Amino acid sequence: MDRRHFLGAGIAGATALTFSSVWSQAAPNFGAPMLPATGYKRLKVGAMEVIALNDGALRRPLGEEFVRNAPLEQVKAMLASQNLPTYYVDIPFTPYLIVSGNTKFLIDTGFADNGPPTTGRLTANLAAAGYKPEDIDHVIISHYHGDHINGLRKKDGSAMFPKAKLHVPAPEHAFWFDDAKMNAAPPAAKGAFENARRVMGSFAADQIVRFEPGAELAPGIRAEAAFGHTPGMCVFRVSSQDQHFVYVADVTNIPSLFARSPDWAVAFDMDAEMARQTRRRVFDMLVKDKTTMGGFHFPAPAMGTLEAAGSGYQFKPLA
Repeated sequence: MDRRHFLGAGIAGATALTFSSVWSQAAPNFGAPMLPATGYKRLKVGAMEVIALNDGALRRPLGEEFVRNAPLEQVKAMLASQNLPTYYVDIPFTPYLIVSGNTKFLIDTGFADNGPPTTGRLTANLAAAGYKPEDIDHVIISHYHGDHINGLRKKDGSAMFPKAKLHVPAPEHAFWFDDAKMNAAPPAAKGAFENARRVMGSFAADQIVRFEPGAELAPGIRAEAAFGHTPGMCVFRVSSQDQHFVYVADVTNIPSLFARSPDWAVAFDMDAEMARQTRRRVFDMLVKDKTTMGGFHFPAPAMGTLEAAGSGYQFKPLA
């Protein structure tokens, strides 16, 4: 596949994330996904705290389209080698709360009440961790796929985090609000643009702060470029008292496939080759530095470390 084909397929994949019912229609054939008994996990990072907050999961039938550059039987063999089911995959959704003194930063949002029945758990898990949506001072967005931004508003149009300022990557915002790029996208991909504009365009201009990759968003919270999955996606490093945590957003989808085989392209990677290079670069750094990390689609508790394993990486969850 050439880059243009990958980009079109990736935007179409983003559209599937936008209209999440596409997944849920077929999922009941395989039952509901298992959700963690405890929907949050705390981690101290120096004087700061990072809390992984499960927003639910979707069970997706495993077809040829999910891994775009590997035969389905090879994908199934990778799952079987880890004693995982081979006819479906469970994809979790995990925003992260950073507590720094009296200030609360939420990274990515999940679905709120806009998704399938097995999503929308963020508010309950936030409450279980001792917080409510009104406590959030800042929402940081890694990229504009629907599962990361749709939770900014409820179905009735009200703001999920009414007091929060929104921080978004400038190159990501520029891409999805570029009329020429939207007009050049395949018809099946228009929904991803429309969703990004519907959600992000509903906020006043002074509510949104655009940042460049490399910027320090607050003391101890820095954005780093991680382009490929989308044109402007960023990951975020939390640092305090010589301790670090890195949120890798969608550098990989479920790690049982795309960390173990980092050269595979998930259906939602918009530039598969750039996403592959980013995955290798970010994960090599995390392995070398033994940095604690977490990802939006990682299994509960969604925080742990990466180790080199064969030609890829193995996720080791925190106890």
